[in-house]
Amino acid sequence: MKSSQIPHLTLVLGGARSGKSRHAEALIEALPAPWVYIATAEAWDEEMRARIALHRERRPAGWKTVDCPLDLPGAIAAHAGRPILVDCLTLWLTNLILAEHDTAAAGTALIEACAGARAPLVLVSNEVGLGIVPDNALARRFRDEAGRLHQALATRAASVVFMVAGLPMRVK
Repeated sequence: MKSSQIPHLTLVLGGARSGKSRHAEALIEALPAPWVYIATAEAWDEEMRARIALHRERRPAGWKTVDCPLDLPGAIAAHAGRPILVDCLTLWLTNLILAEHDTAAAGTALIEACAGARAPLVLVSNEVGLGIVPDNALARRFRDEAGRLHQALATRAASVVFMVAGLPMRVK
């Protein structure tokens, strides 16, 4: 894919282990380096530390990793002139909810930061609305907030990709 074919804003959605991150990395790597990888995960346990390490190890030279569990709009704004991959919005949303931040205001700030980016931006997120209705209020709130965030971003994104079994399905 030529860099001129990469849209300003791409949203990559999919389930767990669907190939979202690899696809997003390939999109950004079609552009000249250096690239910015904004990581929203927090390593609360050994298994999560191993997942984070795997993500870091598979990326070639040319990537700058920025750990950003909460101020995602600020991190995007700080690197707005370079190609950015954000992985992942649902972990960011989890961090916001657990820290009792205003998720609606954070979502609005994220949309504004995306609009201000001067280079292509690829956002990765888990599609969590395809499963069963969660059995508790916190999980239902998370699912609903993720759905609202995805809808708001999808309306503004030039490209939306849904990953299934490692295969990209272009939605928009």
